[in-house]
Amino acid sequence: MNVSSQTWIVVADDPAVTALVVAARALSAEVTAVVAGRRATAESVAAAGVDRVLWLGEPAEGTPVEAYAPDVARTVADGAPRAVLGSSDGAGRVMLGAIAALLQAPVLSGVIAVEHDGDQIGVTRSVFGGVAERRDLVTGGPAIIALAGGDVGDPSGAAVPVEEVTANPLTTGRLTGVRKKEKAPVNLGAARTVVAVGRGLKAKADLALITGLADAIGGELACSRPLAEGVDWIPKERNVGISGQQIAPELYVAIGISGQLQHMVGVRDAGVIVAVNSDKAALIFKQCDYGIVGDLYTVVPALTAALAPKP
Repeated sequence: MNVSSQTWIVVADDPAVTALVVAARALSAEVTAVVAGRRATAESVAAAGVDRVLWLGEPAEGTPVEAYAPDVARTVADGAPRAVLGSSDGAGRVMLGAIAALLQAPVLSGVIAVEHDGDQIGVTRSVFGGVAERRDLVTGGPAIIALAGGDVGDPSGAAVPVEEVTANPLTTGRLTGVRKKEKAPVNLGAARTVVAVGRGLKAKADLALITGLADAIGGELACSRPLAEGVDWIPKERNVGISGQQIAPELYVAIGISGQLQHMVGVRDAGVIVAVNSDKAALIFKQCDYGIVGDLYTVVPALTAALAPKP
């Protein structure tokens, strides 16, 4: 396909797009937005600093925004942009995936910065949970880029007209309802002390041992991935590591955690790390400040008793 010098952004019914617009402006003087979703979203995007807005029409009741993915892909392909940017969250990934499939081009994910490099497009990507960054250059065909959206400031400039284009969304699925998942407020990032537990814990009922220690030292409870996404003993928002939160407490107590890279990148900025593990060869002992080799079922109650505030 003949590729133009334009940059396009795809919007899946989320009006928070100024971060996408800023990145698109770094690549091109002309930015077009393709919007799947409500008219109100299209009008908001039209005032966010883009040059053109193509809107796929008001979704019928029960039609999920993802049903417009083939239409978004065809619209983008017809425009032949040099780069296509979209959100790395939710329906944005579906849109970018459909575009990539139609254009036979890869999606570059984990992108944190974009730039022109001569006739090429340079993208900086976060890898290994943020431990390192990787820079790639895209030549030839379109660069399809997934990056975090959101608003980075107030939009500037007058709103442009919203152009409605014909769309034929898929009808194979219907949205029958939206149920929000109730989550207890957790802010591990603000915690000065965090007590985390891993696969060394034998049963969910034994979490009382860990929460007892956390309460004794005024810490928040956290965990490694298996306890949040494997056995579901602890809510996912308390998972620390590549697939969870990255935190920097003053004190991090790791109990029954082996110390694999995918977990430790989440606490690389911790002030002091204390590890409790029955395996003296566990990797975490090479990465902690203080280590205790012992059975957590013996060590944790002793620590709790010693550290609990005295009446």
